[in-house]
Amino acid sequence: MSSTNTPPSKSRLLGHDILLITVMAVLAGCGLIYEYLLSHYAGRVLGSVESAIYAMIGTMIVAMGLGAFLARWFKDAFTAFAWLESIIALVGMGCILAIAGVIAVSYSLPHLFSSIFNLPPDVVLNGYVFQKLQEWSRFLPYVFGLILGLFIGMEIPLIARIRQHVYGRFLENNAGTIYGADYIGAGIGAAIWVSIMLSMPIMQAAAWTALFNIIAGLAFLWRYHTHVRFAKALLVCHIVLLALFGFILVFGSSWMNNLSNVLYKDKVIYSQATKYQHVVLTERLSKNQPQPITDLYLNGRLQFSSIDEQIYHSMLVYPAMLASNRHDRVLIIGGGDGLALRDVLKWPVSEVTLIDLDAQLLNLFGHKDGDFTPPEHINKRLLQLNNKSMHDSRANIIVGDAFLEVEKLLDQSKQFDTILIDLPDPNHPDLNKMYSDYFYNHVRQLLAPDGAMAVQSTSPYHAKKAFLSIAKTVKAAGFEYVEQYQQNIPSFGQWGWTIATKMGQSASGRINDATAMPVPSRWISKEYLLASFVFPNHYFEQVKSIEVNRLGSGQLYDYYRTAWQIESELYKN
Repeated sequence: MSSTNTPPSKSRLLGHDILLITVMAVLAGCGLIYEYLLSHYAGRVLGSVESAIYAMIGTMIVAMGLGAFLARWFKDAFTAFAWLESIIALVGMGCILAIAGVIAVSYSLPHLFSSIFNLPPDVVLNGYVFQKLQEWSRFLPYVFGLILGLFIGMEIPLIARIRQHVYGRFLENNAGTIYGADYIGAGIGAAIWVSIMLSMPIMQAAAWTALFNIIAGLAFLWRYHTHVRFAKALLVCHIVLLALFGFILVFGSSWMNNLSNVLYKDKVIYSQATKYQHVVLTERLSKNQPQPITDLYLNGRLQFSSIDEQIYHSMLVYPAMLASNRHDRVLIIGGGDGLALRDVLKWPVSEVTLIDLDAQLLNLFGHKDGDFTPPEHINKRLLQLNNKSMHDSRANIIVGDAFLEVEKLLDQSKQFDTILIDLPDPNHPDLNKMYSDYFYNHVRQLLAPDGAMAVQSTSPYHAKKAFLSIAKTVKAAGFEYVEQYQQNIPSFGQWGWTIATKMGQSASGRINDATAMPVPSRWISKEYLLASFVFPNHYFEQVKSIEVNRLGSGQLYDYYRTAWQIESELYKN
């Protein structure tokens, strides 16, 4: 790098290479994590996780290609690269917060205008302009993905030119060296994301990623400041970025929660990102209810409302328990809120095994596992709701993936008199396997010959094909009698379940033969249950065209996603 024509020594070139290749690897890791961050957040905002992730990755890859072409416009590679890193750090650190802010404003405007014009409390403006603004704001992740992709795509061409300038000659292996560092750095970034950052609050993950961008930029500036124009201004910029990093690290998560809470119509009383999902509890007061109404949302989707969850859980638990000949051993798959467990424990059971993946969710509802401790007032409210079901000596809580835990139970030759599957709707590809013929076949082997199994089966009205596919998949798994039933849940609308037995009689036949209701229930009577098996004329006429959800096919997920997309379009129109 001297002003003479003497070529740099091998030791000096090695020093340059170590710095440049390390910087490239670090930036590649940061770029991949930014891609994952935006994909992860886009999935939460748009609801369709798989589509959002694939679309975001595709958007950023195309943008990176465009960025590689645009890099040729910059004649001074040193200055362009140095400023580029500070811009990427700023955008990467602040884009999630900016997206959340715009979305919060778009959803707040109708309420603001209603207040300005003194409209009645139950009247909220929801015209075309507000709908379009909300729709556009939800696609902001792709806008920022495009911007970040353009900037990240410029890094490799610029650093390749810098390395060639350092050597003072054409390098045959220059591209291979830079791309090698890029691929290795991206692999390390992926490992860091999966092992560490996936369980972090999203703003902390963004801040820590930006910090590595800032450090890489400072290292580059320190070594090549003589080649960078406005180097002092750039140094000040990096110091400001470090201060911004500190603010976002400390306050970013609370800012993010406050902005996200705007999306819920009721007061948010608890918000926590676990390793697997975002958990939100809301409350609202009602003149007709002595206690505040508590709602649970997972990744923005309502899971239960305390005002009517008794209907849902009674319809899940009671038919299968009544249709089972014995009730000694019961298996619940999912149901991490302990509400189905609460209702099962009303029966004369010896042991209830509950399997759920999310330890933090289980702890929130009373299970003691690990270091996570929920706020006392939240814990008290939820334990009152599920009647401290997880504290019962008959409850055996297993924290793990039910897909794998069921196989372990089979290896242990376990059998259960009743099996209840209380999983979220198949709204994510990872959940699709839990509704597959393969999984139901394993569950069937765990069920006693005179037992019954009930499955939460989404809405028979809004997602009819998905509802029918669940029953057809259960039948394909080897169950002799498979039926479906429905009931109206005010918070959800019309909801459905699938019930199956292995031999003897169908579940409805067993219920019809029952002479007494063994456990008192606020909602359930024999006539009420039998009526729920009745569907409109011709409801099942298209069942022959419905596909079984084979393991790996994603068929049920496609049915479900298509149904709710159509429902969303109808709602907009």
